[in-house]
Amino acid sequence: MEEKKLDINSVIGFVLIFGILMYMLWQNQPTPEELKAQEKAKQEEVVKEQKDTEEAQTKETTAEDYSAVAATDSVQVAGLKNKLGAFAYSSTLPSASDKETVVESDLLKLTFSNKGGFLSEIKLKKFVDYDSIPIYLVKDNNSGFNINFGTTDSRILNTKDLYFEPTVTKNGDNTIVSMKLKVSETKFLEYRYEIKKDDYMLGFSIKSQGLNDVINSSQDINLDWKIKTYRHAKSISYENRYTDLIYEYEGGKDNNLGQRSDSDKEVDDVTYIAFKQHFFTSILLADTPFKTASLKSKNLVKDEEVDTVFTKYFEAKLPLEMTGGEINKNMNWYFGPTDYKVLNAYDRNLDEVVPLGWGIFGWINRYVFIPLFGFLSSFLPYGFAIVFMTIMVRIVMSPVTYKSYVSQAKMKVLKPEIAEINEKYKDNAMKKQQETMALYSKAGASPMAGCLPALVQLPVFYALFQFFPSAFDLRQKSFLWAEDLSSYDVIAKLPFHVPLYGDHVSLFPILASVAIFFYMQMTTGQQMASQPTQEGMPDMSKMMKYMMYFSPLMMLFFFNNYASGLSLYYFVSNLITIGIMLVIKNYIIDEDKIHAKIQENKKKPKKQNKFQKKMKEMMEEAEKQKKAKK
Repeated sequence: MEEKKLDINSVIGFVLIFGILMYMLWQNQPTPEELKAQEKAKQEEVVKEQKDTEEAQTKETTAEDYSAVAATDSVQVAGLKNKLGAFAYSSTLPSASDKETVVESDLLKLTFSNKGGFLSEIKLKKFVDYDSIPIYLVKDNNSGFNINFGTTDSRILNTKDLYFEPTVTKNGDNTIVSMKLKVSETKFLEYRYEIKKDDYMLGFSIKSQGLNDVINSSQDINLDWKIKTYRHAKSISYENRYTDLIYEYEGGKDNNLGQRSDSDKEVDDVTYIAFKQHFFTSILLADTPFKTASLKSKNLVKDEEVDTVFTKYFEAKLPLEMTGGEINKNMNWYFGPTDYKVLNAYDRNLDEVVPLGWGIFGWINRYVFIPLFGFLSSFLPYGFAIVFMTIMVRIVMSPVTYKSYVSQAKMKVLKPEIAEINEKYKDNAMKKQQETMALYSKAGASPMAGCLPALVQLPVFYALFQFFPSAFDLRQKSFLWAEDLSSYDVIAKLPFHVPLYGDHVSLFPILASVAIFFYMQMTTGQQMASQPTQEGMPDMSKMMKYMMYFSPLMMLFFFNNYASGLSLYYFVSNLITIGIMLVIKNYIIDEDKIHAKIQENKKKPKKQNKFQKKMKEMMEEAEKQKKAKK
């Protein structure tokens, strides 16, 4: 058998082949730059996989995710399904467009938008603004209404970006507008509006059907309502002063955010929220309280000298709760005038939206001035109704004016005797005080008697100060040269702006200031004549003189931008008061008779009450201790 031998040629061949293979591997190995690029590509792939995983877990949709064109093929439907989940169905319907539904009543013209399902325009048909432009509470995207919620397939959706399907039906004289955000024909989220023929109040409810396995009840469901309030009045500053966010909470309490530039507050158990403008209001009312409410207000008027479109920005964030896996919240909307009679008629504490004053001031307005003015204005022009109401108020208050004047007359008669006591006991303050009080007691006079009538009139004064700016009936009612009693009157326009005064001249504040000046001249002169001069006391006469000039000047500046109806009231009121005081002075009060009566009273034994006796004993005891120390 032949022995096999190793063929040298074969060995050389294998070596050459191995060498060639090694050379090829060496030539094709990646460069350092290529290695870095490969590593970066791997990292990007990992990041992409993580991002895809996160998006699969929670997808928050934005406005770009919603097409205004209904899906027509399976590819579009699949794309919408990937973005919207179960709510993709709503975008496949013919209603998935920016179309609007318009419904009108005798008082309102309401425009409902398919996108978002809310009101895109609210027009009050009975009213126009200071420039004869129709009143719109909502227009050109100045308002927003949205529900933010999570789904069981880990998405976050916003109703403001989704398409609702509208249907309009009749329920007797009422019109029902149903806006449905559909998951299927039998599963949906519904906004239901009920518009009455002659009513500013709308029925409103938010309900879901068959969405217990679609909406994630473990996540917060938040209702967000916001608005930028349009300017409707001639005076920006005056309107903005009475534009505020008001809310009711804890079973009937009410409060407001106030007039600060920016304000926010967290409140519990809220039953209604009012975005109140001066004379028009948007209110959301709930049958059952919202557990909490996050409220915000922002002043949008940075410079009152510059013309503006919006006055304030209001926002309310409210939680919605699910019951049995579904949403079922019954509410109401009010879109209408800030009119006390209209709001009070609903018997839902909405009259608190009208700023009539707190405590006794509000009571006087509700039960005295509002009924009285309503009666007078039912058969008199509004300007004359103000004049007649002023006359009636001054007649009712005339006894108070009379008592005040009599008290001042008594003090005037006693002034020489007070001066004698001051001189006689100038080195004994205690004795001087005792003798002065004894004189007042015998004469039946008191330095405080002249102040008490003024305090009695103060609630009436303040109540009327609140009444006139809030009287909706005065809006756009003319009288003499005033075109609108709810706004300032203008007799001249200034070519420049005066700080605190404005760019116009109003006549009623000038007349009121002149009347106040003469009234204060009369009362100040009487008070100065009646006030005894005491050592160590400030010179009251100088202070009274300053007030006599300062008060009318303050009135002139302060009321130049206020309602002319308020200035008319103060002008007439001070004229009548001056007349009453002249009659009292010249025909009723005789200072000689008062002096004779005081002298008679001084002769009579004066019975002291317990308090006076106690005070006398304390003063005598103090006098004894003082002498004992000496």
